Amino acid sequence: MAALGLAILAMAPAPANSASELTLLAFGDSLVHGFGLAAGDTFPEQLEAALRQEGHAVTVINGGNSGDTSAAGLARLDWALADAPDLVLVELGANDGLRGLDPAATEANLDAILGKLKERDITVLLAGMLAPRNLGAEYAEQFDSLYPRLAEAHDVALYPFFLDGVALEPDLNQPDGIHPNAAGVAVIVERILPHILPLVEERAAKGAAKGTAEGGQADG
Repeated sequence: MAALGLAILAMAPAPANSASELTLLAFGDSLVHGFGLAAGDTFPEQLEAALRQEGHAVTVINGGNSGDTSAAGLARLDWALADAPDLVLVELGANDGLRGLDPAATEANLDAILGKLKERDITVLLAGMLAPRNLGAEYAEQFDSLYPRLAEAHDVALYPFFLDGVALEPDLNQPDGIHPNAAGVAVIVERILPHILPLVEERAAKGAAKGTAEGGQADG
């Protein structure tokens, strides 16, 4: 019985750190929302499970909306921030690229989104996207370059390509060849997690320091 108990403990997820209770908003389009996926398989759900496995008590909110362009995301941002998240992962632009929209307009919309998040002192990870190559080299260069440019301008972390390791991989996508399947989402989470963990740890430390300072003021 003792051996069985130890085995169960070894298999259990790492305990969450109660000192780092955080909320992360995954804000994006169908890639975040979970188009065609069963409950438990979506990006926010798999990301939350991975973060908790790493010992971080982070609630990941599904702020995805299928079909959203960057303009649609900007239009609903204030509503999406009603839960006052500590961190936001911004994943928008895929539909802009698929529709061949002006990259300058996409950049302006994302610039406004990042500006609003900065005003609220929210930690941000900007997830980049790549333009469909059938739109030509000039369009692709204009579109692809807007993400690193915005990340630098707003001093936020950048994950260069949200679909890294998954795009154009038949086994990791649904029949439409665009939306990841559950296995594809797992690859995205595995690859993006190292970029999210430092932000979570930094935000948790910031919250702990603030709590200590406020506690000291209360004692005084």
